[in-house]
Amino acid sequence: MVLVMNSQTKTNFMTTDTPEVQQIHDLLALQQSAYRRYPLPTANERIERLARLKKVLIKYQDDIAEAINKDYGNLAISETKIDDLLTCLEQIKYYSKNLTTWMKPSKRHIGILHQPAKAWVDYQPMGVIGIIAPWNYPLLLALSPLICALAAGNHAMIKVSSSSHHFGFVLKAALAEAFPQEIVAVVTGGGIISDTFSHLAFDKLVFTGSTNVGKTVMKAAAENLVPVILELGGKSPVIVHPSINLKDVAERVVFGKLWNAGQTCVAPDYIFLPRGKTNEFIRCFKAVVKSMYPTLRDNQDYTSIINDKQNKRIKGYLEDALQNGAKATEINPANEELDSVRKIAPTLLTNVTADMEIMKNEIFGPVLPIIEYDQIDEVIEFINDRPRPLALYYFDFNDARAEYVAHRTHSGHFGQNAVVTHVAQDDLPFGGVGASGMGRYHGPEGFFSLSNERSVMSVPKLFSLKYVLPPFNRPIPSIIRKAFLR
Repeated sequence: MVLVMNSQTKTNFMTTDTPEVQQIHDLLALQQSAYRRYPLPTANERIERLARLKKVLIKYQDDIAEAINKDYGNLAISETKIDDLLTCLEQIKYYSKNLTTWMKPSKRHIGILHQPAKAWVDYQPMGVIGIIAPWNYPLLLALSPLICALAAGNHAMIKVSSSSHHFGFVLKAALAEAFPQEIVAVVTGGGIISDTFSHLAFDKLVFTGSTNVGKTVMKAAAENLVPVILELGGKSPVIVHPSINLKDVAERVVFGKLWNAGQTCVAPDYIFLPRGKTNEFIRCFKAVVKSMYPTLRDNQDYTSIINDKQNKRIKGYLEDALQNGAKATEINPANEELDSVRKIAPTLLTNVTADMEIMKNEIFGPVLPIIEYDQIDEVIEFINDRPRPLALYYFDFNDARAEYVAHRTHSGHFGQNAVVTHVAQDDLPFGGVGASGMGRYHGPEGFFSLSNERSVMSVPKLFSLKYVLPPFNRPIPSIIRKAFLR
């Protein structure tokens, strides 16, 4: 019997190991054994593993995109290929190009008392990396950590969300074609499978998901002192300076907010507009939406909400806001019925207050609250009074003003005049701060965060410290005290 915490209900229960649970433990043991047999793959071997991953991604791209579309009910094939697949392929190219350089030992300084010793840092693989991927961007958020792990010489086990059933089946088949299970393995299923995975004694665990579930995962990992990278959510604000053209802002914000119907961890969550600019922004926003999505119901380009649970949650936030005085501007160009296809029309909310549920929780949908402001310091104070966001976006072409805002706030990312696209920048680290996450992957940080930075010191035949060992009444210790202790 084992004690397990359900990640959704936060309740403990006793369960007997099932064959599925035992299989997960066996997979970890298999990977650990394989790693111990060969703990330091060469740069060429790592590059070859990444090449194998690239090959199956290209081969299975249509199957992957169609599977994700089925899981959502509607998600554009082209959208998946652009944001998930292409980003992964570019990341593979980036790591393949740079990992040889990153693997080289880093020379370090030796203090004068320890000369002529040498010191350096070796970057070892950590071992077996656990990856827990969410249902939104299931390919990117499963494989981006995997690419970092393989580049650093690790083995990896990936837990796919139970909401990504069709995708999980395809990913498992694709990666099984590229790798033996002792190097890369995919685990599917929910409930006890998810909770068992969180409790495994990985060498490091990468989790992407909500802050609440992240707390549960971190608690489970702590039982085995497993270090974690947590890429969580949060409310990512947009600040608009009075000088900026609202048409430009609307175009960029619509893209970031409605891509994947707002089911993006770094999507703009709410927006600050200069007082008196709301009506103009709404006009601009409506025009951009109509040009990008002239219809919604049967439009493959406009994504459905992933499942009934998430759909109900978003609508609950909307109802709470409206009941407490908010006003909604729904943008449904063809005035279509959307409930039966699990779609929510782009919606702008005005007259919102901080105590509304929609302002206290990550929206993760196509709803954008608007807050007007008078002074930028008011906005900064509002943001700083709340949990630190995963991203903060500021629209203003004046760099000095942007720097003022950036230096007085904290967030995982600061974006000037752009939203969301930083996720696709290979050379930038990605992650949150505070309640929006800890740790980083992407960029060089992805390699080093999944490596053991082992310090090494080599002392030659000449052991200089012997001259300062007891008894301390000898000349050299006396000289050292006089020369350095002053």
